[in-house]
Amino acid sequence: MIKIHKLVSAGLGIGYMGKGGGTVAAVVTCLVWYAAQAGREQLVYGQVALTVLIVILGVWTAGRVELYWGKDDKKVVIDEVAGMCIALVAVPISWRAVLAGLVLFRFFDIAKPLFIRKLEKLKGGWGVMLDDVAAGLYANVLLQLLLYFKIL
Repeated sequence: MIKIHKLVSAGLGIGYMGKGGGTVAAVVTCLVWYAAQAGREQLVYGQVALTVLIVILGVWTAGRVELYWGKDDKKVVIDEVAGMCIALVAVPISWRAVLAGLVLFRFFDIAKPLFIRKLEKLKGGWGVMLDDVAAGLYANVLLQLLLYFKIL
């Protein structure tokens, strides 16, 4: 069972690439998100359901692999996948919006402003996942504002 947790936590293997795995996982998530929805009616409930499932799966698997890899190992990228999905929920699908979501999410994920850094200190999979969940929420709110005011 631990092999499945490692595979899921590593974003189906992306995390094994080493340095930059989080950014690659976020970019791949954007590409899949865009490809799966471009030219189709946006189903926000489906986006939310999928994202919640990824977050729950991430908390579970990241907590399990911590016993083998240590706290928030760089191979764990399921948190970036979840955060990127959160950043794009209910955002109209266009390459500009998805790219802006990627930039905003990575900014908040790396800079960790406000209370985001404190969330990393939580135990187990919660500490791994919730800082990226918060970064995704910040990115989504800012992206929604940019879209609302037609800046993007």
